[in-house]
Amino acid sequence: MDAVLDGKKSEKTSKAKKQAEDAAEAVDDTPDAVGQNQKSDFVRGSVILFQDDFANEQMGEFPSKWDVSDGSLETASINGKKYAHSNAPDSRFSPLMENMKSYLPDVFTLEWDEFFCKAGDIPDFPFEFQFLDASGNQTGHIYLRYRPGNPDCYGNYTFKKGGGIDQNVGGSMDWDHLKQYTKVGQWNHFAISFNKRAFKFYLNGTRIINLPNVAAPARFEFIIQDENPYRGVANVVLAKGAVELYQRQTTDLSAVEKAIAETGKFVTNNILFETGKATLKPESMEEIQKVADYMKKNPSVRFEVQGHTDNQGSDKINDPLSQQRAEAVVKALAQLGCDEFNLRAVGKGSHEPVADNKTDAGRAQNRRVEFIKK
Repeated sequence: MDAVLDGKKSEKTSKAKKQAEDAAEAVDDTPDAVGQNQKSDFVRGSVILFQDDFANEQMGEFPSKWDVSDGSLETASINGKKYAHSNAPDSRFSPLMENMKSYLPDVFTLEWDEFFCKAGDIPDFPFEFQFLDASGNQTGHIYLRYRPGNPDCYGNYTFKKGGGIDQNVGGSMDWDHLKQYTKVGQWNHFAISFNKRAFKFYLNGTRIINLPNVAAPARFEFIIQDENPYRGVANVVLAKGAVELYQRQTTDLSAVEKAIAETGKFVTNNILFETGKATLKPESMEEIQKVADYMKKNPSVRFEVQGHTDNQGSDKINDPLSQQRAEAVVKALAQLGCDEFNLRAVGKGSHEPVADNKTDAGRAQNRRVEFIKK
């Protein structure tokens, strides 16, 4: 009898414990979700100025779209993903742009990936990023140090204030804050959003620095110390445009609604395809979802979906490719619940450029999708 009672008591205790744990999880989930939403406002700029995934680079060679002020780089690979690897004690590198001294617009986003290795690979590695003005003076600086053996990641930042104020603003980042966003043994995604004076820095989609008034930069530079493995960057994307200076209320127009209202069309460089193919990259779905949301809100709207390419390759290749890409976008919208009868795919090839095809930035702008309201 005692054994039975003890068993029932144990069963009740276990049940109560599980209910308490479930309740604790339920309580914990809510603030985490709210906090994540509040700090996940990153929006890539609508016009890509520079992009490099290093996919077409030759292993061991210097990445063709980059320049160095110190040190050296080579194309390397981690888990099949190519990146720009620092193979010198102190490498400082920037993208090759038409005007190397000043190429950042007053509103832009910048994204890149870094690999945070597991314990035992290397003891630690530092990483730096800096903004510069057209004269080469530093206007902003971020320092991070990752130690996979502990593991921990910490750092600090300093920026020159905007508006002609002769003063700096800065702060620090510690592991207690960063550990919830850091991915050990994986590629980590970093992003910057700058809007005239407002600077935001993100780690894996979560905003960790938010400064309201800093000096506008003219260019940027990555700084990788030491030549040990895993030092470098991958998937670099610089784009014109960014999240609004202050988040708009939900009653404000979306980017698609605003563009349609003002110009009758929505033009985007954020719908990306595999090189030479009509296969949509996964990151394109966020942009396509914006159009789908607009169409669901306006079910009678009709769009001509135009695919545009740069002039690399012949018309014999680009014309059908642009048509296939437009059709791929239409198919994706249909899969998201949009009425396919309200969509018409048209391939424009490279016949209607909006920028100079002689530069990487110009070709990136020409590789676009346009939604023309009919």
